Amino acid sequence: MSALNCSTSWTGLKPDNSSLFFRKHCKWPVLEKNTMLAALVEQLKKSGLQAAPADHCYAGPEDVACDVCTGRKLKAIKSCLVCLISYCEKHIQLHFESPAFEKHKLVAPSKKLQDNICSRHDEVMKIFCRTDQQSICYLCTMNEHKGHETVPAAAERTEKQKELEVRRLNIQQRIQEREKDVKLLQQEVEAINGSADKAVEDSEKMFTELIRLIQKRSSDVKQQVRSQQETEVSRVKELQEKLEQEIAELKRKDGELEQLSHTEDHNQFLHNYPSLSALSESTHSSSINIRPLSYFEDVTAAVSETRDKLQDILREEWTNISLTVTEEDVLLSPAEPKTRAGFLKCSHEITLDPNTANRRLLLSEGNRKVTFMKQQQSYSDHPDRFTEWCQVLSRESLTVAVVYKNISRDGGLSECIFGLNDKSWSLCYDKNSYIFWHNKTLEVLSPPE
Repeated sequence: MSALNCSTSWTGLKPDNSSLFFRKHCKWPVLEKNTMLAALVEQLKKSGLQAAPADHCYAGPEDVACDVCTGRKLKAIKSCLVCLISYCEKHIQLHFESPAFEKHKLVAPSKKLQDNICSRHDEVMKIFCRTDQQSICYLCTMNEHKGHETVPAAAERTEKQKELEVRRLNIQQRIQEREKDVKLLQQEVEAINGSADKAVEDSEKMFTELIRLIQKRSSDVKQQVRSQQETEVSRVKELQEKLEQEIAELKRKDGELEQLSHTEDHNQFLHNYPSLSALSESTHSSSINIRPLSYFEDVTAAVSETRDKLQDILREEWTNISLTVTEEDVLLSPAEPKTRAGFLKCSHEITLDPNTANRRLLLSEGNRKVTFMKQQQSYSDHPDRFTEWCQVLSRESLTVAVVYKNISRDGGLSECIFGLNDKSWSLCYDKNSYIFWHNKTLEVLSPPE
């Protein structure tokens, strides 16, 4: 009887007075009709009278199952981001018919609805923290993310959607550029083949008019041209294949971004956006350099000139014919390195010159490492040795010189120290900035982040 919330025990009361006692001393709860539950019950009653669905309507291991169905569950056709429940075709009807569900957000069936729930506060995450780049609930803004820059998830989705479109335009532009390059390369293949075929044909016609020795030279020229033709066509086709692979990768990336752009779940969009929006740098040049369409014409000219000369002169002029079949350059210039691995391929090992090292510098590891020492080293006297300042030169020359060889080895600051004269440059790092010195001029550079 505790559920009646009576203020006094009713033991010993007369039966005819019990109703009066309840009206005076018991607080009955005010009951209201749950319209949503009632509508759902009515819907279930109606659906229970329908025929059993076909087997293909039931949810399989890879399908999203209806959360309302009991027993064998049907496939869900929609998920509600407000209810955080997935519904089959029968149970979703209440969302379409009842005004109570009018503002609910329906999306494609998803198995990750619980990802929209804050693990700390068990609330729906409808806010995006730009400071920490993550979805949060409204309670998070009062605690862990207090003071952070926050916006509605839908607003952040709108911003990221704009960025996504820009990236798609970039990809589409690169696809067009690469398709144009492929066409140019195809024209290059046709030009090489046509020029080579014409050179071989003309050479054969002219060489047939000469003696056996000239026929032998004709065979040699043909072999050289064909060999060079095969080499050039192979290079062009290899580059063409690489560009076609890049186009395919760009199209795949564009497809992923397009699919992401149609994601209706804001949190899923924001979760997948960083990994899909990154765009790798192109490994090829942005343009194809096509040379004038005259690959083997020089061969024809040389053979034509030689045809009119005597047999004795022909023997002497054979070198002229052979040298005209020269090796063609690669179509594209080598790309400038942009990564550490790329720069390492162009690196050159530097060894230090012991004859120039100051006596407080210790050289080790094959004269490639230098360490400052408090105690002077027992280096022999040498006219190239720095005597006043702790400096050392390298044996190898550099593409960009940092010091001229005739810099003073002893003397004052301006004559000897790197960077304080017109014969040297110096770059120092002090953990906070880079300092560049040349001819007593100082320039402070901010370190890379």
